[in-house]
Amino acid sequence: MRAFAAGLWSYRNLLIIILTPLLMLPLPLIIQTQVAQCAFTLVLMAVFWMMEALPLSITALIPALVFPLFGIMKSSVVATLYFKDFHLLLLGVICLATSIEKWGLHRRIALKLVILVGVNPGMLMLGLMTGCAFLSMWLSNTSTAAMVMPIVEALMQQVMSAEGQVSSQQEKASSGICNPALQLEDDTEKQYEKAKDMKSSEPVINQVVLTVPEEDHATEALPSSPLNSKYRTHRDHMMCKSLSLCIAYSASIGGLTTLPGTSSNLIFAEYIHQFYPECKSINFGNWFVFSLPICIIVLLSAWIWLHWLFLGSDFRSSLCSRGHRSEREKAAAKVIKDQYEALGPMSQQEMITLAIFLLMAVLWFVRDPGFMPGWASLFPDYPSYATDATVALMLGILFFIIPARRPTADHYEALITWKEFQACMPWEICLLVGGGFALAEGTKVSGLSSWVAELMSPLGNLPVLGIITIACIIVTSITEVASNPATITIFLPILSPLAEAMKVNPLYMLIPTTLSVSFSFLLPISNPPNAIVFAYGHLSIMDMVKAGLGLNVIGVLTVLLAVSTWGMPIFNLNTYPDWASSHGLTNTTGI
Repeated sequence: MRAFAAGLWSYRNLLIIILTPLLMLPLPLIIQTQVAQCAFTLVLMAVFWMMEALPLSITALIPALVFPLFGIMKSSVVATLYFKDFHLLLLGVICLATSIEKWGLHRRIALKLVILVGVNPGMLMLGLMTGCAFLSMWLSNTSTAAMVMPIVEALMQQVMSAEGQVSSQQEKASSGICNPALQLEDDTEKQYEKAKDMKSSEPVINQVVLTVPEEDHATEALPSSPLNSKYRTHRDHMMCKSLSLCIAYSASIGGLTTLPGTSSNLIFAEYIHQFYPECKSINFGNWFVFSLPICIIVLLSAWIWLHWLFLGSDFRSSLCSRGHRSEREKAAAKVIKDQYEALGPMSQQEMITLAIFLLMAVLWFVRDPGFMPGWASLFPDYPSYATDATVALMLGILFFIIPARRPTADHYEALITWKEFQACMPWEICLLVGGGFALAEGTKVSGLSSWVAELMSPLGNLPVLGIITIACIIVTSITEVASNPATITIFLPILSPLAEAMKVNPLYMLIPTTLSVSFSFLLPISNPPNAIVFAYGHLSIMDMVKAGLGLNVIGVLTVLLAVSTWGMPIFNLNTYPDWASSHGLTNTTGI
């Protein structure tokens, strides 16, 4: 029976692919309305996305196949939904990310920030979180975690090695040993006797720990595999856990701050621009002003929470560590300083990349900030023609034009090449987002979104903030087992008509829901940054659940505070806008 169950489990994806459409098939066959047919497509995609029975990008192609067959939309119309303004923005952002990775600018930024804040475990964690969150504002969360975590792993191994050497030297000094030959012989005898006495209880673990090499070689101190990490003390293990989790969490938190910071933000922005074209509130400037305080509050709260869980409640020693550094901290500071100095002076390529990076951020911010006229107002005859994608694409193309080195008659090398760009470009995200747009349009045209809104109309008796809280909790729970883009893609076309039916500003409901999608901290499978840090072997599942549960609560409460206070004047959330009313009338006519 057990063998049969194991064999059945190995075919689980195939069974999901076959059984899900078969079990749902009576829905379109018996009811035979476009609402039922679109609901069939929505449920099918939701199951495939959550269970990952098919690759996410392949599941996103289902509307292109099913909607024309059901008569919901023509194939030519569905095809146009798979490439939008979002994709042009993503192209420019990935050009920037490719250059940053290629020339090592991310490593320089991370190490410099750590040097500035200090090497006390608490301050080290705060510095790494700040640097990682800053990088995540502009790069993808996955790329940020993948770039920073190897630096952190090397740092942790060096710190533990340095601590071991300091402890050994102090013990030898106190015992009065001064002859190196006798010292080595005595150490060998002690290790042998201890290993012999403890062999019966934990032979493998104790032998590994007791035979840690004494030499201070940077390359030899690193483990051959992330899973072979050694901990001399319980404090070392707690430090490794806290530093690993802080990278995963700050990579997700930093992406909240900017629209290009995470795919769920981009999907939300494109959804608003597509279905509410008269809405001018969602732009880089407004989003940055609104989300930056959220990022700071959640980031500081995450630092306090992780410090309390793994490093203890002595925050004073962390915050006041500059004047009273231990030998351990001095050794770690030397390691970080040596790594930074090994980078040498900033190269010409790094300078150009940094200049384009800053120029892109400035142009995004001042295009149409909302609280003052931006450079887009220089083209009054073409309002809303230039978008953030225009800026990203214009500067992204420069990376293929500006030479990385002095050109010669036989050779011309740009800052990035097409092959390097292709290696970094997340094409699966492009298809996933396109499928989400097609699904959202299908729910509008078929009338499914209006039907769901009417079904959820009893929620209108609750306070608006209560409904938003319920939506945030549901989304945060589902995103733990489903991808963030898939989750937000499913819920946007459901919550938007619900807000219209309640005569509530759609942004009041969609903005906190979009931000809550990024609060997936519980499991290694919740998002790629979690999986990356978990692979290094310092964490257990319960470590992530214990830390992530508290951070989920902190994140949702912070978002609810934001939309109830400073978000109101920024987005005019306390009024029902005209652009929502006109959209509702158009949608009804289309149905």
